[in-house]
Amino acid sequence: MNRALPMFAKFVCVALMSLSVAWANEEKAPAAADPAKGSTLYSNGDPSRGILACVACHGAAGNSTITQNPKLAGQHDAYTQKQLHNFKGPDRNNAIMTGIAKALGEDDVRNIAAYLEQQKPAPGSARNKNTVDLGKKIYRAGIAEKQVPACAGCHGPNGAGIPAQYARLAGQHQDYTIAQLTNFRTGTRANSAQMTAVGKRMSDEEMQAVADYIAGLR
Repeated sequence: MNRALPMFAKFVCVALMSLSVAWANEEKAPAAADPAKGSTLYSNGDPSRGILACVACHGAAGNSTITQNPKLAGQHDAYTQKQLHNFKGPDRNNAIMTGIAKALGEDDVRNIAAYLEQQKPAPGSARNKNTVDLGKKIYRAGIAEKQVPACAGCHGPNGAGIPAQYARLAGQHQDYTIAQLTNFRTGTRANSAQMTAVGKRMSDEEMQAVADYIAGLR
């Protein structure tokens, strides 16, 4: 009896199993993001699925002119995806965005995020000269006595953020930034333990100052 045959058969079996796993993984791999499809969905929505056009609230190319709604142009792809997923759960409850996010499929989320990342952000500006120095100090050095870390440590000196981890903040509307810091303080927004701690340690005046300074970053 040829002892090599059982060994050969075993080798073939293992090889076939490996190929099967590889093919299965390949089938499960998500499709590459399509910014063009993201642009269409962002601009027009999809009434057949109950998806509203993002442009109505967030402006052309993600540059919102409504100060309560965030500018999304230039935001990191992975960060936008995370926020859309968070809107589907309890950690970021929003009467409008929760419904929209739940209607989006995984491809929709990737496509919209990829489109927004490619857009050029419109600059903002600080509007309160009386608090700009306080805002600058908080952003760059934090508030030591309250154990509030420097915003720049995570979001960068110019507010560019860190992809997949920390949001791009430069030029963001003051009203929106203040609202989010307040939401972190109250627990209305609970998708960042770090920011929840920061929000609870800041006064209204400090929030307003740093939000104003962020608006002028480029």
